[in-house]
Amino acid sequence: MSEKLVGAMTNMRENEAIEIAKSLVENGEDPIKILDDCTKAMETVGKRFEVGEYFLPELMMAGEMLRQISEMVKPKMRGERVLQKRGKVLIGTVEGDIHDIGKDIVTFLLSANGFEVRDIGIDVPPSTFVEAIKDFKPQVVGMSGLLTLAYDSMKNTVQTIEEAGLRDSVKIMIGGGQMSETVRKYAGADAFGKDAMEGVNLAKKWIGTK
Repeated sequence: MSEKLVGAMTNMRENEAIEIAKSLVENGEDPIKILDDCTKAMETVGKRFEVGEYFLPELMMAGEMLRQISEMVKPKMRGERVLQKRGKVLIGTVEGDIHDIGKDIVTFLLSANGFEVRDIGIDVPPSTFVEAIKDFKPQVVGMSGLLTLAYDSMKNTVQTIEEAGLRDSVKIMIGGGQMSETVRKYAGADAFGKDAMEGVNLAKKWIGTK
């Protein structure tokens, strides 16, 4: 059944994917296993986008499937491990970029691992990051971006956070298909995650949880 879920998601059969996920949840399937299957599917969708097989409509549909399945799975994950909040993570896709699949996967994985996450969306200007940091008071800020234009946006956002006097209060990680150590240095971030789980592990490391 889990292979069918991955296949339905990767091949844009939305109704089928939702019905399979619903059946898995109702039959008591491990929520983490369902999440793993969603992650596998999203990775495949991302690869197909990178090689030009899929385009923005497919990315948006995949993101919608992930959101719907997430809403089904979350109530089943409210055990002690999730209720014991590890810390706060603020996440958003930087200004000029509207990709959200990677961000959504990281957000879901962070939530599943017990973090309190505030997702401030896509195409987020630096000032909005600053306002959200002041209001939410996270220990970690995640900046997502798939396009190369995100490099300058990430750098501008980090600089704006620093100018607001908030840089020392947060650890900043960046993520996305084009990110690298070179981009991390250029942007002034503390680290970059090559995949969603690395983002979770960075948050655990910085906030001091295992």
